[in-house]
Parts: sequence; C-alpha cells; structure tokens
Amino acid sequence: MDIRSLRYFVTTVQLNSFTQAAESMYVTQSTISKMVRQLEEEVGEALLIRQGRKLVLTDAGRIVFERGQEMLNSMRLLNTELQDTKALQRGHLTVGIPPMINLLFTPVLKAFRERHPDIALTLREDTGQVIERLVATGELELGMTVSPVDPSLDLQSKEVAKFPIWAVAKPDTFRRNAATIKLSNLASMPLVLLKDEFALTRALRQVFQQHGLEPVIAAQSGQWDWLVSMASAGVGVALLPEPFIHRLNGVEVAAVRVVEPEINWRLAHIWNGRYLSHAARAWVELCETMLPGHWL
Repeated sequence: MDIRSLRYFVTTVQLNSFTQAAESMYVTQSTISKMVRQLEEEVGEALLIRQGRKLVLTDAGRIVFERGQEMLNSMRLLNTELQDTKALQRGHLTVGIPPMINLLFTPVLKAFRERHPDIALTLREDTGQVIERLVATGELELGMTVSPVDPSLDLQSKEVAKFPIWAVAKPDTFRRNAATIKLSNLASMPLVLLKDEFALTRALRQVFQQHGLEPVIAAQSGQWDWLVSMASAGVGVALLPEPFIHRLNGVEVAAVRVVEPEINWRLAHIWNGRYLSHAARAWVELCETMLPGHWL
C-alpha cells in the first residue's frame, strides 16, 4: 500500500473535504482524487461515498482510516526516533503555539537558538484547540494551549504558567476606584471575547457555566488588540490575561482584575504521550526555568 496515497486519504477524511485536503498538502484536488482512487483500487472496493457535501466512510474505508492513522503515526515516530539518535547536534523541532501565547516566548526562543544552534526550530501558530488536535493525531510532537485541555483527546499536559484574567472596558464602566470585579457582576455586562476556536474562550465559558452564569457576548474576534479597541469604544468588556494589560499604554480604558472566583490564564505544554524527543524535552525544560516571576 502506497504510504502517500494513505496519507492523502487520511487527510481527506479528517478534513471531510477533497478541496481542503489539497490545500493543506499543497497539491491539486485532482491529485488527491487520483490518490484516493488508487488506494481504492489497491483495496478492491470503495472507501468514500459522497452524500451531498459530506464524505461518508464505507466499512472498508473506516478500517483503512483507523489503521492508516496508526501507520502514519508510526512512520512519524520512526522518523523522529531516527533523527533523535543524533540528540541535540542536529534535527528539527516544531512547536505549536497559539497567537496570544507566542508573545511570551520571545526570550525562550532566543535562548533556545543560542543553546542549540543546530536544531531548526519552527513555531506553528494556530488556536489552542487546533493545536490540541494536531498533537493528538501526531502531526505535531509538542504544543502549547490553555488549560483545561479537551478531555476527549488522549493528551499528556503539564501547566507551566498562569496569569490572572482582567476585565477591560471604556472609562467609567466599573465602580470608581475599583481594583476588582466579581464574575457574577460580569455576567450582566456585554462581553467581547476571542472566537470560540481559542482555548481561552473555552476556559472562560466553562468558568461561567460552572457558576451557573450565562455570559452576554456582544462580539468576538481573533485578535486581542481588536478586543481592546471594541472595549474602549464601549462595545463590551474584554477579558484578557494580565500580560496584555501591560500592553495597554496610551489606550483609554479601565482595567480591573476578575475575582470571586479569580480566573487564571493557565498555559500548558501538551504532547501525545507516545514519544518526546530530546529537542522537545530541551524546549520544555528551558520554558520551565525562564521568566521565574511569571511562571509556576
């Protein structure tokens, strides 16, 4: 069985789209279709059935998909272990990091390159929930997200930092001279949050739900600075981790810390538990030793 055909087939099923699979693998859609047909010819029966815009697996397709994922993960693991025989002398490490978290890692990135100049380090940016899925499937060896991690995924996690959440709004929104605000009071205010794909928003929604509160969401964005702009314009209250509060110089807003309960932005490394290379372990250890004033 051709491993490339198998990889194209698995990606198509994961994305439920020939078009998206082609885009993600930088090939044409006709190439994806040809490879899937070739795989079906090798198996001797259909693997996928189109139902409108959806792709449905046949019984044979389900077996090939499940076992195919295992085979591709084994191939990735084999390549990682072979590269790892040279330890930290050479190799490549890709770390998945959400856009908001990456601002904190500039010192770590600089130190890692200085200590391990022969390791090619790549930071892959995506939302925390996407990073979790990529690590769970083995496409990424190591990633960062915001706890709590999706319990349905088979992931190992280790929290490395936490920062309190602050509420940001236009001046005079909060009580005069207030330094804090209760979560229950926020529930009655319109909020501007990051999009639902962000792990921070998932964590905030869970906290509201745990306390029997339903947040009123006025708007959502994929950019934290746009949240601040909307907050300063009076669209709603933005909920942001403390490191971003220090970046509000020159912006006309009021900021208070959320309490009762205090909500923390909890950052965690995640991996799939099957293998962690020397380069990945070196990255984790470096993260745990730097910026002691902010890290757990």
